[in-house]
Amino acid sequence: MMDLSACIVAGTYKAALVSANCALSAAKEVFSAQSSAFGLCRPPGHHAGKDYAGGYCYINNASVAANWLCAKGKTAVLDIDYHAGNGTQDIFYERNDVLTISIHGDPEFEYPHYIGFANETGAGAGLGFHKNYPLAKDTGDEGYLSALDDALKMIRQFAPGYLVVSAGMDTFDGDPLGTFRVTQNGFQEIGKRIASLNLPTAIIMEGGYANAALGENVRTLLENFK
Repeated sequence: MMDLSACIVAGTYKAALVSANCALSAAKEVFSAQSSAFGLCRPPGHHAGKDYAGGYCYINNASVAANWLCAKGKTAVLDIDYHAGNGTQDIFYERNDVLTISIHGDPEFEYPHYIGFANETGAGAGLGFHKNYPLAKDTGDEGYLSALDDALKMIRQFAPGYLVVSAGMDTFDGDPLGTFRVTQNGFQEIGKRIASLNLPTAIIMEGGYANAALGENVRTLLENFK
């Protein structure tokens, strides 16, 4: 199953497989070095669920990384892409060995529309192990960082051994597919605050469509993840 933003053409499967393997390589590096690694994955993955593609995503790269790491120890996934990580939520929704958190534009007005609401907190064994932070249009640095701080508190309480970050840059002020107003100063703080968890971390590239600023935004995030 797929939506119209996940068209399949010649080369799609190969590209998706290479992207997933990039995330897996990052996870293996994180484990072997007990440090952090960046997976420059394309296509992205966080909208791909157990049995569907969508939102430019075919294989859920971050979930591949998290599923591999959770065999080594408890793992948390923090999705900071502008759009809700619906695929990641779907994959781990009934599991308690992986904590999943997504900070995103409210699905009342933003893709994927049908999932990503605050009352979705997991099911079965996974009840309480998922958290959504749906934020309003025009959310800037202050509002975003407030949600991030709350998410980081939840991660600390979960006490994972590993962290996977779905790093979308489409929260940037001026991104053509987003409505948030996060600045480069915001990305600087995001990097610093996630790094304060002091966890071996696989940072997996997701969205980001302000092409002229994308490289600088990624660099800012990574340079401040120390």
